[in-house]
Amino acid sequence: MFVLDTRLHEDTWLIGDFPLCRLLLSNDSNYPWFILVPRREGISELFQLDEHDQQLMWAETTALARTLKDAFGADKMNVATLGNVVSQLHMHVIVRYQADVAWPGPVWGKHPARPYTQAEVGAIQDKLKSVLGVEFTFSEVQ
Repeated sequence: MFVLDTRLHEDTWLIGDFPLCRLLLSNDSNYPWFILVPRREGISELFQLDEHDQQLMWAETTALARTLKDAFGADKMNVATLGNVVSQLHMHVIVRYQADVAWPGPVWGKHPARPYTQAEVGAIQDKLKSVLGVEFTFSEVQ
């Protein structure tokens, strides 16, 4: 049974679900920072997914990155799996701007997180509702 890692649960807002991946929003309003987590038990590496799930994860990642780039007017999209702190497989999809506080460096550990308000998360969900396809199921803002 799929269970979201405690740290991901505590540090993110639940946005909803693609067919394979849960979509989370990192609770750091310095950057529009999204996280995809495949709903599969005991997976820490991309190669541990079966071939179908690997292809589906890449398809969902690519579609999300393309959508976010357009919807948020990104200068650059950062897409990465690391898993050094949270071992559960997850893909970071981060909207970057040349004017953001960490540009051009990585976002990790550069500046203290600025938590979102519930209203800000609701506004992001509203923006995404107009651009994410019918395969995506939105959750209620927590």
